[in-house]
Amino acid sequence: MFEFHWPWAAVLAPLPWLLRIASRRFRAVSPATPPPAPLEEQRVTLRHPRLADLSRTYQARTPGRPLASRLYPVLLGLLWLALVLVLMRPQWLESHTEVSRPGYDLMLSVDASHSMNAIDFSIDERQVTRMAVVKGVMGRFIEQREGDRIGLIVFGTQAFLLSPLSLDRAAVRLILDGIEPSIAGPATALGDGIALGVRALRDRPEGSRVMIVIADGDNNAGQFSPGEAASLAQHEGVRVYVIGVGTVAEQIPIIEGGRLRYRDDLAMDETVLKRIVETTGGAYFRATDTAGLEAISREIDRLEKTQAEARTVLLPRPLYRWPLGVALLILLVLGLFPGGRRRVLRSPANA
Repeated sequence: MFEFHWPWAAVLAPLPWLLRIASRRFRAVSPATPPPAPLEEQRVTLRHPRLADLSRTYQARTPGRPLASRLYPVLLGLLWLALVLVLMRPQWLESHTEVSRPGYDLMLSVDASHSMNAIDFSIDERQVTRMAVVKGVMGRFIEQREGDRIGLIVFGTQAFLLSPLSLDRAAVRLILDGIEPSIAGPATALGDGIALGVRALRDRPEGSRVMIVIADGDNNAGQFSPGEAASLAQHEGVRVYVIGVGTVAEQIPIIEGGRLRYRDDLAMDETVLKRIVETTGGAYFRATDTAGLEAISREIDRLEKTQAEARTVLLPRPLYRWPLGVALLILLVLGLFPGGRRRVLRSPANA
């Protein structure tokens, strides 16, 4: 389908001709002949008896206007029309239909507070941080959810939506791998992380709104408490699954300022996490339980899928290059007749 993006620019097309008409009318109103000379300066002349025949004879002998002089105003008019077409931005609209398969709407809310630097996990007898475990666990989960729309939220002192719901699992996985502890602030706004996910899911069809929260249960910042956020999720029909990250040891090692320290306030609070799933009808799992991810997947597969969606958009393909090329060609032709402008300006039609 063809259209002009700025069709209103067509009002500029008759501008040169309107200016020419206005100029002619101005010259017609203004005195074209000088005032009569004083009587003593006037001369007595004889009028030719066949003045009309003499005028016709003169016009017949006067040579016609050169071709360049006649083409010059035509080319100027075409140049102006071509530039107006460029300004109107012609474009060809190509329809593109995007069809998504039935699937689930999954929002991942990941704790990225300072406590995720705690080193209380071991993989292959190697000590790793909580954040490393989160990236490994959720990376495998994202790879398994083919056909689902997945979004990503990170929360620390504040909560941020890093990725809206998308079918591009590779992009979500790449964003997840770039998350570092304290990237959203050192504190933990667990309630805000859940509330932001509910806001992102509430416009989706009911029955497939799922949120997976990965946290250690701490909440010391934000506007929503975990209980308030869970009640909000229940009201909006969002089912929340929680993956607990951390241990309940008394002394937990953590890297702070490039040094290894031991703190007694980093233990995972499973009570808060379990209360969230009880309110929303979800389930609670430990990050170290590899069977937990499979259990989460089975639980999600029992829910109602979002029906397939078809969305048609019109993609514009600009066509301004064609009238612009015509304008440049006309400029080239005008440059080949440098005397055309002088002859046009001296012609009687422009006097």
